[in-house]
Amino acid sequence: MATERYNPRNCEPRWQTAWDEAGLFAARNDDPRPKYYVLEMFPYPSGRIHIGHTRNYTMGDVVARYRRARGYNVLHPMGWDAFGMPAENAAIQNNIHPKAWTYDNIATMRTQLKMMGLSLDWSREFATCDVDYYHRQQVLFVDFFEKGLVARKTSKVNWDPVDHTVLANEQVIDGRGWRSGAPVETRELAQWFFRITDYADDLLQSIEGLDEWPEKVRLMQRNWIGRSEGLLIRWPLVDGTAPAGESELEVYTTRPDTIFGASFMAIASDHPLARKAAEGNAELAAFIEECRRMGTSVAALESAEKKGFDTGIRVRHPFDADWTLPVYVANFVLMDYGTGAIFGCPSGDQRDLDFANRYGLPVVPVVMPHDADAASFQITEEAYVDDGVMINSRFLDGMRPAEAFEAVADRLAGETLNGRPMGERRVNFRLRDWGISRQRYWGCPIPMVHCQACGVVPVPKADLPVTLPEDVDFSQPGNPLDRHPTWRDVACPTCGGAARRETDTMDTFVDSSWYFARFTAPQENDPTDRAAANAWLPVDQYIGGIEHAILHLLYSRFFTRAMRDTGHLDLAEPFKGLFTQGMVVHETYRAGDGRWLAPSEVRVSGGEGGRSAVEIETGQPVTIGGLEKMSKSRKNTVSPEEITDSYGADTARWFMLSDSPPERDVEWTDDGAAGAHRFVQRVWRLVGEAAPGLAGVAPAAAHDGAAAAVSKAAHKALKAVGEDIERLAFNRAIARIHELVNALQGPAGALGGDAALAPALRQALEMLVHMIAPFMPHLAEECWAALGGTDLVAARPWPEHDPALVVDDEIVLPVQINGKKRGELTISRAADQVTVERAVLELDFVRRALDGAAPRKVIVVPQRIVNVVA
Repeated sequence: MATERYNPRNCEPRWQTAWDEAGLFAARNDDPRPKYYVLEMFPYPSGRIHIGHTRNYTMGDVVARYRRARGYNVLHPMGWDAFGMPAENAAIQNNIHPKAWTYDNIATMRTQLKMMGLSLDWSREFATCDVDYYHRQQVLFVDFFEKGLVARKTSKVNWDPVDHTVLANEQVIDGRGWRSGAPVETRELAQWFFRITDYADDLLQSIEGLDEWPEKVRLMQRNWIGRSEGLLIRWPLVDGTAPAGESELEVYTTRPDTIFGASFMAIASDHPLARKAAEGNAELAAFIEECRRMGTSVAALESAEKKGFDTGIRVRHPFDADWTLPVYVANFVLMDYGTGAIFGCPSGDQRDLDFANRYGLPVVPVVMPHDADAASFQITEEAYVDDGVMINSRFLDGMRPAEAFEAVADRLAGETLNGRPMGERRVNFRLRDWGISRQRYWGCPIPMVHCQACGVVPVPKADLPVTLPEDVDFSQPGNPLDRHPTWRDVACPTCGGAARRETDTMDTFVDSSWYFARFTAPQENDPTDRAAANAWLPVDQYIGGIEHAILHLLYSRFFTRAMRDTGHLDLAEPFKGLFTQGMVVHETYRAGDGRWLAPSEVRVSGGEGGRSAVEIETGQPVTIGGLEKMSKSRKNTVSPEEITDSYGADTARWFMLSDSPPERDVEWTDDGAAGAHRFVQRVWRLVGEAAPGLAGVAPAAAHDGAAAAVSKAAHKALKAVGEDIERLAFNRAIARIHELVNALQGPAGALGGDAALAPALRQALEMLVHMIAPFMPHLAEECWAALGGTDLVAARPWPEHDPALVVDDEIVLPVQINGKKRGELTISRAADQVTVERAVLELDFVRRALDGAAPRKVIVVPQRIVNVVA
């Protein structure tokens, strides 16, 4: 056995079969043990799993296997986020039905994931495109509708005039549709919305309780919800400049203190006042049309050149009847934010300053630093946005901005315009209702019916599901559901008259906003088994990419509250612990003709002095690019099969978690994989060579003698590895396992020389097997069998450490000389102050620093630090 190498190709499938036959990973809802729910964000079935997925799912698997060993009833499921545009694109490009493309990919990717030895409960598997799943999603939609959480309203959207579909902001690239390349238009369409804003304050306040989430994610959520306290100010319109019937302009601002720095008003291109002004102004109408062709996202507006059009309308300053300001239509103001109108204070806002400089508008500084001189303080190219003191602001001069805010609010509350206060305190949110309408086929049908007599009515639950027709035509642009000869036409469920189905399907974010709840009882006829959902949720440990830190998590938090309020579960927060892992990156390769090449298509040579690459098929030179996230578009992905065929799944799992902290990116390299595989073989040799000499030996800890060092190393490592896994510090746990293997190498080769060594070594090796089991489960089973184990490590409990063996008798004290650390002293924890002083003065670096002279003072902080004053 000792001379045989560990053969993952032979071992890994065998142990995977053994786990499946034993049913070890199927969670039972009636299990009396404490529950633990670990979940990784489920994958989109794009066709292949790459090694980046492996890192994500291995992290969750380590947690699942460890918690199972600690006595928990662990739920660790897997499913597929399966609706979406890529399937429709494949249908168009390859003349294949989206359903066939999706399920073929799922089959491939399921096989790949199973090769990784993940301890998943496959009995709970589903895809969001399963009729069984989206049937229950339609039930939820109807429940939300009846609860008043669904609205249909007109909103601005990005419209692709070639593909005849709404585009998400992310699908608009340089003002053009990501697929058609056509210039995108801004249109107003009737859309379905979830009323997430009903929960805005709760979603914001509850972030404080998510103390097991990364602070950066909590901050991103706070910023996205964007609660602000401000003032709604009504500005009088100057008679003779405004369209008939218009007398005021409402503006919401968080900075009413800067009101004396106002130099212009800006309104959105679709503001009612702008539309009226454009009725008799062809140039303004053309400018508004130009604005329509911009994207609707905040990012698009921020990056676009700031443009405006002077409408000729003027407003009167609330505090000075003789002071009037121009009203511009501006391309950077959104109707969906605030009131669709702002007052521009160039000295306090960089965007307003750029706009004012472009159009020659006045810039009056109204806040200056405390130490500045009001007579000479100016703003030219950079706005002043910090705190300070008010200037050029009449009755506000000398106040802090916060004081000025209150003073303006109080005064305007006492003034009236058209019978209402000129100023009202308001709380505003950046968050907007969630538009879920998508003009595409491959998505969950929205279960609503349009009837001329009854209006828009929901499909009765008894008539659900509304299933997608399979005989669809993708030869024309747009949503094929709109063109289907029979599917669209239906009898109204209320009056029985002729009606039509809603042909929009749901945003795929809907599918992933409640899947974690469905996993708790995936065969239930209702969307959830309320008792099961309450028992399993919230997810104890959720793992996924930082790119989902805002929308997916926010929508899931909304959905959980909506499901609570419609009777499907009894909690508000879906995820107790959240971990956002780093990406797996790989260098890129590009042929001379611009083609991206996969790592398997390239031969790289050279080392630190210089590297070069050629395309294997042609022998032509290849450009080696930088490290980038693995992606299919750049072909810098590595599939699990490439690793398992060469080294086995355990090598991939070990390397994915060993090289860097899990929240950071990790670079995939062949050298790194080879190094991980060498460690796999090293562990196998250590156990395999020691096993014959340990046959029949009962494991026992040694508390004294030479064997005690073996027991101490094992018990300390066992305790630390468990703690590291609980903190998701996988790379630290792996480092400790490396240290333990180093510590056991010598004793394993010295068996027979000490009677107490064999029991201690056997216990240490058994502990080592359990420590590697969450990371390298196949190797652990093989090592356990080599040691004579007849059961499965995956079914065994985590060993208990002996507290007496993890207490250090020695302590390491930092040693400073004149306040600067120069080295360390290792000494008995029980050493008194005199003993510590003597030992410190014997250290070589201390003796060199003193150069024969006596120290002026030796300061000993017990069990903390020593400072030698020379």
